Amino acid sequence: MTGVSGGTTYQDGRKNHGPSMPGNLVLPAPNAYRSIFRKQDGSYDWETEMDYGFGLIDAASVGSLAAVIVEPVMSSGGMIVLPEGYLKRLHMHCEKRGMLLIVDEAQTAIGRCGAMFGFEAYDIVPDILTLSKTLGNGLPLSAVVTSDEIAQKAAEEHFLFYTTHVNDPLPCAVGAKVLNIVIRDNLIENSANMGDLFRSELKKLQAKYNQIGDIRGRGLMTGVEIIKPETREADGELAGKLADRMMELGLSANLISVPAFGGVFRIAPPITISKEEIMQGVEIFNKSFEEFLG
Repeated sequence: MTGVSGGTTYQDGRKNHGPSMPGNLVLPAPNAYRSIFRKQDGSYDWETEMDYGFGLIDAASVGSLAAVIVEPVMSSGGMIVLPEGYLKRLHMHCEKRGMLLIVDEAQTAIGRCGAMFGFEAYDIVPDILTLSKTLGNGLPLSAVVTSDEIAQKAAEEHFLFYTTHVNDPLPCAVGAKVLNIVIRDNLIENSANMGDLFRSELKKLQAKYNQIGDIRGRGLMTGVEIIKPETREADGELAGKLADRMMELGLSANLISVPAFGGVFRIAPPITISKEEIMQGVEIFNKSFEEFLG
């Protein structure tokens, strides 16, 4: 919510706030469903899209680029899953320019993506990893994880980041217990299995309703894009009606329902969720669609 942090999001909800902070540039989001970058066979050409994006950044910068910040699943972007190989190629571009790769896993870490960390699916280790939400499981706890080399450089430069409750033992104890429970109860495996089940059931609904344009996700992070079938335009109005009806039936089916997210349901149930609860949620999805679309 701070100015500099907000300047890195390029979210629709930032409109009318005046100029962004200077020095923030943006790469195209790797949205396989929406991107205009296509190979001859029609498949998504994310490699060319990334190269094109860095070409624009090089043209807009003076060569003093510091870092790329990215999420393994872009939650606020509409639950966009990075393509296979994406982080490795991104790291290559960073090394070429002397930049660091920062992976923000506030939402995606600690089992949420069906792995302890979302970056594990890409065979790359970031220079800096940021953790929060899933680490504290509701308590305000965050962490910055980096290499000994970068930590030493920060110490030598007398870098200071300080808050009143830095290293507070209570949230730290909670974070340690969260990690213990996630491992003890096999919640990473549960997240992967329940996420696969949920999306497979949703795809059965997609076969019935062409208003479901795309279903995507990893682990227990799922995006369901509601569209106008004639134009493939996002249908935020229908999505809002569906979300309201699902809530009436007992299902909170969206992380946040605001116009800025268009027609995408952003779904992230607890990683302790059971098969019975998944199926109950799918049934409410189905009932809501039946009521509105027949």
